[in-house]
Amino acid sequence: MKVEDLIIVSVDDHIVEPPTMYDQHLSVQHKAIKPELRKDANGADFWLYEGKRTGSIGLNAVVGRMKEEYGCEPVSFEQMRKGAWDIDSRIEDMNANGILASLNFPSVVRFDGALFHEFDNKANALTLLRAYNDWHIDEWCGSHPGRNIPLALVPYWDIDATVEEIKRVSAKGCHAITFSDNPSLKGQPSIHNEHWEPLWKACADHDIVINIHIGSGAQAPHASMESPIDAWITTMPISIVNSAADWLHLKALQRYPLQVSLSEGGIGWIPYFLERADFVHEHHKAWTHADFGKKKPSDVFREHFLTCFIDDAFGLENLDKIGENNVAYECDYPHSDTVWPESADRLRATLSGISDTAIEKITHGNALRLFNFDAFGMMGGRENCTVGRLRKAAEHIDTAPRSYGGPAPLAEGEVARRVTSGDITKMFMDVAKQDGELEAAE
Repeated sequence: MKVEDLIIVSVDDHIVEPPTMYDQHLSVQHKAIKPELRKDANGADFWLYEGKRTGSIGLNAVVGRMKEEYGCEPVSFEQMRKGAWDIDSRIEDMNANGILASLNFPSVVRFDGALFHEFDNKANALTLLRAYNDWHIDEWCGSHPGRNIPLALVPYWDIDATVEEIKRVSAKGCHAITFSDNPSLKGQPSIHNEHWEPLWKACADHDIVINIHIGSGAQAPHASMESPIDAWITTMPISIVNSAADWLHLKALQRYPLQVSLSEGGIGWIPYFLERADFVHEHHKAWTHADFGKKKPSDVFREHFLTCFIDDAFGLENLDKIGENNVAYECDYPHSDTVWPESADRLRATLSGISDTAIEKITHGNALRLFNFDAFGMMGGRENCTVGRLRKAAEHIDTAPRSYGGPAPLAEGEVARRVTSGDITKMFMDVAKQDGELEAAE
């Protein structure tokens, strides 16, 4: 299969929330609680939610930059490629990359909407969360039918409100939610607590995929503050493994046909993970009393889990150990791991030796099926969805890397040193300090 003939759907991308996000989705009575977008004395754009400054709006949104500038986190919309936050520009960048459709996680409000969970006034939090969902479904996804798969936030601090929101967004055609990979780290009951039973039932009843993104609960640890940041970046996707093992033991999987998507976790580690899970179950179940309903853990995984990859030749070489129905592609635009605008070409190179049937599933079939997303119908036919057709529509788009302002030049005689975990941690601590100073001033 030629690269021009591929059809590619990404199940993990990100939005930098635009300035107009809440303009059309709050009633007159709620205008007073509308979050504000401001610019500080240093030129940084930031949101005020409940009078508190959030973190960086452009966290890791470095797509299109020269790679030498990847460590310079964007702090204003002007320092990002417009496709990071503007839907029309995003579609153009998707076309240039040959990506048909995309599922997008939040940024400012965090991958699982955790920002709303920290509100003092939970009624206001629920109002703004619903407004976010309406913006995301009706504007971000609705303005270009067939191009973006809706993904809803849920107010999981309130189980009843969560169920009601699932019913509401499902009626709007949304069949995916983003949820914490470990809610117990957010002050909520663990996924094994009966507290969540209404959630599992609602997801099953309304055909909802539960997406758990890396870093939405458990965090990839830094080995030390002196460790090269490369070590942390290397292991960051695989940090989902502990949560994957936890979710694999979810008893609700035996009661409901739930689908769980491990977002941005890669696939190369999964063959050993499943082998290990099967061994542990067989070797230890006599005393742990684990019960998979007469199935092996690997069987349960293949029935209920979706995984995704950016560039994972080893995982694809071992596709039979994972399951061709359990793998999808991810672009990760606009984050630093994305290979935009070369995603289609690099993906085709890693698919060598895989059957056309499996390629169809991995590149788009599994995603469109699980998320109940009829991209072909909305796009007027399969022929309008190929890499070749999309790229033809984007011939005018400039994809050359550009500078948005690099790191400070080295002083005379200074030698560049490796960036460490401590450097990056300090950068985020400085942002948090700015947030706290603004809150105190307010």
